[in-house]
Amino acid sequence: MFDNLRIEHITKAMLRDALEDNTFWNKAIAPFPKSKALWLIANDRIEENEYCAVIGFNNDEMVSFLFLFPDLMNSEEASVPKKVYWMILWWVDKKYEDTILGSYVFNEALRVTDKQVLIKSYAEKVNSFYEKQPFDTITSRLRYTLFFGVDPSIIIGRWSIMNTFKFFLYPIEGLTAALSRILNKYKLPDVVKTLEYDYISALDNEVWEYIAPLCQDDLIYKTKSYIDWQLNPMQYNCIPIPQKQKYTSLLAGSSQRIKIQTVKIKQNNKIIGFLSYIVNHKELNIKYFLVKEECHYEACVAALMEHFIIEKTNFIFTDDTKLYEAINKQYFAIFVYKKRKKGLAHREMKLEGSKLNFFNRDGHFY
Repeated sequence: MFDNLRIEHITKAMLRDALEDNTFWNKAIAPFPKSKALWLIANDRIEENEYCAVIGFNNDEMVSFLFLFPDLMNSEEASVPKKVYWMILWWVDKKYEDTILGSYVFNEALRVTDKQVLIKSYAEKVNSFYEKQPFDTITSRLRYTLFFGVDPSIIIGRWSIMNTFKFFLYPIEGLTAALSRILNKYKLPDVVKTLEYDYISALDNEVWEYIAPLCQDDLIYKTKSYIDWQLNPMQYNCIPIPQKQKYTSLLAGSSQRIKIQTVKIKQNNKIIGFLSYIVNHKELNIKYFLVKEECHYEACVAALMEHFIIEKTNFIFTDDTKLYEAINKQYFAIFVYKKRKKGLAHREMKLEGSKLNFFNRDGHFY
């Protein structure tokens, strides 16, 4: 089955060279878009010799990819943050799913990271695999998808016979989404009229002073430069005619409609909230939603919903239960899908008994 299998351990330095030589982007499938690769090497938290991926090739064809991200975790025991690796994406070509390739690449990733691995969430189909591995669950949370339009894929998934009528479902999706936007615009509270928005591509001192105390207890050590990097628009590439691009990528970052929007929410010239979200086609994925004072929470939720309506997206993703409950209480959603996600840590990290705060913004490298 394998004619000429080789495994490559990709460091930041190797990724830099790959970009210069166009190594991964001259085939049909690339591990990540060039925009994401450029974004990764721009992170000064990653050392040149630290690993960003383990890739399996068979006759120069990529057949397996495991994306790693070196990061710094707040530590109760040490005065300096602890080096950890997020395991973000683990992919094996369908032709090789029933071989040992996936497990081999996974174990190689554990070896090169000295087993200092965190997993924010994983696909349901590999649940039985992780149950047999030396990982502990460090958090369990619900992921919420709020649908504001009738999504054809859900209808077809539940009733396969509807696939015959899928061309009739898309106009229904557009109509229901438009109607829900009209209704939710009516539901916006009057306080939204008093709000002002500053749109930023990098944090200034005002916003950093506001959000720094709200991030100090995060799982991941947050600095101004780190959040600047995390929210940098350079990682997303909007492609007007995607059909004519030579490659498709396993990691999200390129789309016909994709962007990141970062917003200072202000009232009476004073910052009262911080919001950052990704728009990708029909979805709005929330990366940061920070509000210092409870009295401003409803106003900031209204700011989020005003942006959602203006962006003309159809559904919202968040792992923030408080935010979900606030949206669900005030605004109309056609359907809410909830799925429990587990965060894992390898036992070699020795985190049992630690008090860990795991937020939506931790490990959020979408």
